[in-house]
Amino acid sequence: MTVFRPGRLDEALGFLAEAPAVLLAGGTDVFPALGDRPAPGRVLDLTAIAEMRGIAREGDHWRIGAGVTWAELCRADLPPQFDALKRAGRQVGSVQIQTTATIAGNICNASPAADGVPVLMALDAELDLASAAGRRVVPLAGFVTGNRRTLLRPDEVVTAIRVPHLDGAVRSDFAKLGSRAYLVISIVSMAAVLRCEDGRVADARIAVGACSAVPLRLAALERELVGRGAGTLGAAVRAEHFAALTPIDDVRASAAYRRDAVCTMAVRMLHGWGTEG
Repeated sequence: MTVFRPGRLDEALGFLAEAPAVLLAGGTDVFPALGDRPAPGRVLDLTAIAEMRGIAREGDHWRIGAGVTWAELCRADLPPQFDALKRAGRQVGSVQIQTTATIAGNICNASPAADGVPVLMALDAELDLASAAGRRVVPLAGFVTGNRRTLLRPDEVVTAIRVPHLDGAVRSDFAKLGSRAYLVISIVSMAAVLRCEDGRVADARIAVGACSAVPLRLAALERELVGRGAGTLGAAVRAEHFAALTPIDDVRASAAYRRDAVCTMAVRMLHGWGTEG
């Protein structure tokens, strides 16, 4: 097995240009997924690349380096629009996992139950992708294409996550339903980001995880919330707002249970939300 741990991004991209390799950031998904299979022949360890670290505002967006761990994000001084992402981060595995696992790794693992993806979708996040041939920016909403499938090419790495900055009165929240409070895979997860003006919702983003092959935004519910004032948000939720979801029966829950739970979660999350942020 060849393991390459470069200190610069261009070195990493050159290694990938030679032949595909398994990308290693935190490794908390990579190693358990191997099971009884042999170790991969080529591994690219990204943990020493400074260009893929740090969180900073750059103009009209926030840049979260692909190497940022959940623990680092939870400690960062960020505006309220990131409260939901921090809440999700505190429920990603154990404390040991949170100090090692990266946010970009959570995305690229492409689990339907990934805790971070619904929140980042509600934040309208985009991904910076790089290869030796060039760079491109891809909306997160189109990056994950199915269970364990993404648009990432074999010669590419995710270098950063870009999140548009939201001005004004903003509130965000995340909720996760599982068989226990922590150290559990989601049965249903939900993220909401609301921006308000003059006491009413001006912009709403709601995303659901673990109820489809990929997390989905609830466009119909988002439209229903715009223009509503405080105390009326939970009453806007209707069963038809979740028609696009395609939950499955598995060892954690039935599809019918997930359909019922996601509606209840939305009502509880939105009920009583004020519009002052």
